[in-house]
Amino acid sequence: MSETAKWYVVHTYSGYENKVAQNIEKVVENRSLQDLIYEVKVPTEKVVEVKDNKTRDIERKIFPGYVLVKMILTDDSWYVVRNIRGVTGFVGTSTKPVPLTEAEVKALGVETVQVEVDYEVGDSVNVVAGPLEGFGGIINEIDIENNRVAVTVSMFGRETPVDLELNQVKKV
Repeated sequence: MSETAKWYVVHTYSGYENKVAQNIEKVVENRSLQDLIYEVKVPTEKVVEVKDNKTRDIERKIFPGYVLVKMILTDDSWYVVRNIRGVTGFVGTSTKPVPLTEAEVKALGVETVQVEVDYEVGDSVNVVAGPLEGFGGIINEIDIENNRVAVTVSMFGRETPVDLELNQVKKV
């Protein structure tokens, strides 16, 4: 049994994703299981749909028939989620659910990791990771929402603009 909460994928009847998520949240609240089951998500994306020359924004499920649950896997938490109406089982083997890896969680965008930066536009920074590691530069732009920073790096006597992730640079 693991000590840290991990993301698990729960298979549901198609079209019941939101209902299953609500029911899991309700059971967690009623049984005071907040220390075992932390978060329930139905992955969706916003899409602009054009129909009859009219545009409208709709939310579409990315994985129809699946709900993501962040929980500590115990016999109790497994039993509670498994026995919610509309749940057909966990992704994994029939006896042991398989958690998502860190790379999968990051790729799905399930968890947003907030990066705090101690630099601002115009500051001198060193690149600490990636192919340009060891180079120095000056920050032109910071985009926290997209986890990007634009830096002008001096390479071979020329100023070259590069786009990096926020955690790839450190203030000098």
